[in-house]
Parts: sequence; C-alpha cells; structure tokens
Amino acid sequence: MQEPIAGPGVPCTECQVGHMHRRYLTFFTYLDEELVTVPNFPAWVCDVCGRREYDTRALNQLVLILSPNAGKPPRRRRRPTKRILHRDKVDRTGKVE
Repeated sequence: MQEPIAGPGVPCTECQVGHMHRRYLTFFTYLDEELVTVPNFPAWVCDVCGRREYDTRALNQLVLILSPNAGKPPRRRRRPTKRILHRDKVDRTGKVE
C-alpha cells in the first residue's frame, strides 16, 4: 500500500480505536459482467482494523463516467401537443349556435 497522505485522521466508525487516513487504492467493481478496476482511487483506510471507505465525491464522478449514457447528448422530451377542443356554444334554451 502507499503511504498515507499527511494530515489528521478521523476516528474509525468500525473499531472506534483507529483513525481513518486518506490513501489511494485500486477500486474494483463490476459493470454488467465486466470487472472494472480504477487505479489510484481515493479512499479512507483505518490504521488498526483496515476498514475502507471510498471517497463519496470520487464515487459520484465514477458513476457518471460509467453511466451507459455518458458522452451522449441529453434526450429532449417532446412536449405533448395541446389539443384544442371546439365546443359548440349552447344558448340558454339548449339550442346549438
């Protein structure tokens, strides 16, 4: 593993003993049936129990990149056509004008 980035760590949510330090790891995920690896992915790692929490901002960016619609122009929604109903005018006596 790489050396942690300098700076104070936050307490570990798993063991409550260690501190989470930011490191760069290889992230693994499946996209359909394909294994995708992302090197140098930011994560928080506990120095005692080894718990990993991946950086949420980086995960959100990765989800956008791996989206099936990435790079495609946004789909425009067609506005429904307004139908104008012509009603016959009826006077007080019930006759159509």
